[in-house]
Amino acid sequence: MTHDDAVARLVGELERAENARAVASADPTFLARRADFRAWQAARLARTHADLLASPRFGAAAEFFLSDLYGPQDISVHTQEVRRIVPVMSRTLPAAAIETVADAIELDALSEELDAAMISALGERVETLDASAYAEAYRAIGHRAERTRQIDLIEHLGRSLDGLTRHPFIGAALKMMRKPAELAGLGALQSFLERGYAAFRVMRGGSEFVEIVAGRERAISEATFAGRDEMLRADRSAAPP
Repeated sequence: MTHDDAVARLVGELERAENARAVASADPTFLARRADFRAWQAARLARTHADLLASPRFGAAAEFFLSDLYGPQDISVHTQEVRRIVPVMSRTLPAAAIETVADAIELDALSEELDAAMISALGERVETLDASAYAEAYRAIGHRAERTRQIDLIEHLGRSLDGLTRHPFIGAALKMMRKPAELAGLGALQSFLERGYAAFRVMRGGSEFVEIVAGRERAISEATFAGRDEMLRADRSAAPP
């Protein structure tokens, strides 16, 4: 993908994410249910990946993935900030780094769309959500291709972040952007980028981490579609890898 293609993709995903969120923000009841739904999902992710969170090697990357990319945090502030900083990013960062940000925004948009469908299917049951109700709604809405894409994005994003850590100048470029970003009111986005880079750099090779997370999430998705809901309840509070 060329540099211009990467920038165009990023802008397109920003529009998608903003459109998905605009529908939700107009309904206070939906917003309250979304908060409950995402809190349940965060607890499920923490159980599924408890061993990674406890790992000295993988802990920082697991925390970054579960809180910033695949958890309950609303990163709408990042989509607004990215749109403002696109011109700076296009001049400062290479295509690979811009694609990584585009992956994160696409994942945010897709997760927003899938969560909205789940919340609509669950209705009032969101307030007393459990694994059985979650699995029932998961199968009812379908979207198998979108679920596959969601996990593929997680994997690709992880591999992209891991790849960026192999290029020292990326770290230097992020540091150069720090002060201008703060002055422009883009501190949250800058923190997001720097923490992702740092979390993967500390692992000194993140392929194993990415394979574990993507493998578990694929297995859970396939089991849930097949009616085996017990994997949603699994707890990996074991010795860290």
